[in-house]
Amino acid sequence: MTVGVDGGVVESDLRAGVLVCPAPGCGGRLAPWGWARARMIRGVAERLRPRRSRCSSAAGCGATHVLLPASVLLRRADAVDVIGAALLAAAGGLGHRRVAELVDRPASTVRGWLRRATRVAGRVLAVCAAAAAGFGADFVAPAPVSAGGAVAALVEMLGALGRAAGRRLGGSRSPWRLASVVTSGRLLAPGGPNQVAAVAGPGNTSSLLAAGA
Repeated sequence: MTVGVDGGVVESDLRAGVLVCPAPGCGGRLAPWGWARARMIRGVAERLRPRRSRCSSAAGCGATHVLLPASVLLRRADAVDVIGAALLAAAGGLGHRRVAELVDRPASTVRGWLRRATRVAGRVLAVCAAAAAGFGADFVAPAPVSAGGAVAALVEMLGALGRAAGRRLGGSRSPWRLASVVTSGRLLAPGGPNQVAAVAGPGNTSSLLAAGA
């Protein structure tokens, strides 16, 4: 589950029962349930030790969830802004080796990001389009026409989503943290995000604000 980047606020919300279980059809309240393994994320200054939570409502499902800040993605060792910079450069026409030089990462790592982004682009576009509709944006996801076109379409859609969120919520939005929120951290997951937008309408915009997206 993707949450805010301020650990103190997340902890306070968790203990106050503000966070809701993301399991489909549940809606129970989450409570503290220990911690996940600590690790370093390249591009994030501090060592990350994600909070664990458990659905503890009487009518809840009892499932446990790791709370990841919007600055990171599921099972990725680099911050989402670093990965986003690579995708943006690739969308501009650079090859993976040149992109790797720009973001100071191994060429094999960047090539893996681009291949995964290409494979899951369709699902990411669908999720982002649904989220954008919740902000009243009148457009549809662009259709990727090639491997390079898939990454470019993904970047284009996230930019449009960021502008739509900015108009709705005010101020500017980080498109990559926004992507982390709406995909529940699964922007580059093996199967991509679930095809249900994490933020599907005005009633759920608080998660975007909390994430500092």
